[in-house]
Amino acid sequence: MNENFEDRDEVLATVRRFEDMVDRNEPVFFDLADFENIIDHYTSNTQYDRALQACEAAITQYPFSTELLIDRSQVLAMKGEYTAASTQIEDVAHLDPTNPDVAVTRGIIATQKGEFAEAVAFFLQAVENTEDRDDIFFNLGLAYQSWQKYKSAAKYYKQSLRLNPDNDVAVQELLYCLEVSERLESNLEFFRRFTDDDPYSALAWFNLGQAYYRAGKVDEAISAFEYAILIDAQYYDAHGYLASCYVTLERYREAIAEFELSHAEGTPTPEALCNIGECHEKLAEWDLARRFYQKAIDLDATMDEAWFGIGIIMQAQEKYFEAIHFFRKAVSLYDESVEYWLALAAAEYQIGNLASAIEAYEKATETGPDNKDGWLNWSILLYEQGNFDGAIDLMRTALEISPVEAELHYRLCAYLLAAGRYREAYQTLEQALTLDFDKHRLLFDYFPELESQQALARLIDQYRK
Repeated sequence: MNENFEDRDEVLATVRRFEDMVDRNEPVFFDLADFENIIDHYTSNTQYDRALQACEAAITQYPFSTELLIDRSQVLAMKGEYTAASTQIEDVAHLDPTNPDVAVTRGIIATQKGEFAEAVAFFLQAVENTEDRDDIFFNLGLAYQSWQKYKSAAKYYKQSLRLNPDNDVAVQELLYCLEVSERLESNLEFFRRFTDDDPYSALAWFNLGQAYYRAGKVDEAISAFEYAILIDAQYYDAHGYLASCYVTLERYREAIAEFELSHAEGTPTPEALCNIGECHEKLAEWDLARRFYQKAIDLDATMDEAWFGIGIIMQAQEKYFEAIHFFRKAVSLYDESVEYWLALAAAEYQIGNLASAIEAYEKATETGPDNKDGWLNWSILLYEQGNFDGAIDLMRTALEISPVEAELHYRLCAYLLAAGRYREAYQTLEQALTLDFDKHRLLFDYFPELESQQALARLIDQYRK
């Protein structure tokens, strides 16, 4: 594992040297292997403009290297410049027609263009013309995954990992495909086999831990991450995942200790600081929580989770004006979080900003239309304003999106009763009782005065099992 860190550090040092030379406008000279590492670094971090810049510098120095021309074609494809990418790879095909990377690159271009069947054919052609190469199987996995054929994608990611267990991206994509196709549980053996083959591989234990964690087997995940750390005490990612396991189990003190070990000493990451802040928040240690969230923001001002975290602390202390400031900041940084919009709406409502609260609820339901809380909370606001028809309309809209959500039916029933529309209310109640009888208690939790309604009690009794 440490070798990997050393390799990674060497590559990063080379990348920094390249960037310094470019920034200073100096001539750039590197070994061919160094250039390959620089280009790989940029492409794996989706910095395609930088990758192309490195390709151009490398080709100036090594104009006859087909590898670099192939790299350039692949980077152009990733940038969406398909015509230029195709022209480049066809030039290489004329120079070196038997090079398997020609077929690989044609496959990458086809994948990027959404021509998946064609892409798969190119990659399979490349497999025939070469010894086992993990990157080709990985690309096959990507093509099938983009095609939403997750079972086939998983098959090729596995093949890729058998040849190169160090490919973390392949691990993540495989876990995703197994999750989406609901086959993670039945594939845990695949990850276990790596630890059987090499019990002293920290990486194998780490990957097994990730698989257990994603499968919801938290205790097994903890054991796997502990083995990884036993083999390599400085395996920072394993400490981070172990901390997340403890968070899942609400063991926040242990989580804090692991998050503190999830980075090199003295160089905390904004993510680690934010996670520690959240643990203190869960423990209702407001001052400590705020301090860590603030440290995260000092390191990275775009850390929306930390801004949101301080908002939550302010809200818990009933400092709603301050909470609004932090929630608005979080939403401005990441406006696709239903949770952020709901928190902002609630805070606005607390200080009587009804128009702003409604606007935030509107955003919440636009962002996550299938999240019932947005619709329910918004409807309560209208109900409390005496706007029963508005509340009814909202529930009907919500039910069009989530027709089998019993809670929405019960709430609609209550609003219809409040509006004096009894026949509709009883019809709605029948649907709700059919969907989930036990949730009828919600009706009385919201509106205790309904318990005295005889007709309602009789109807509920008819559905009692």
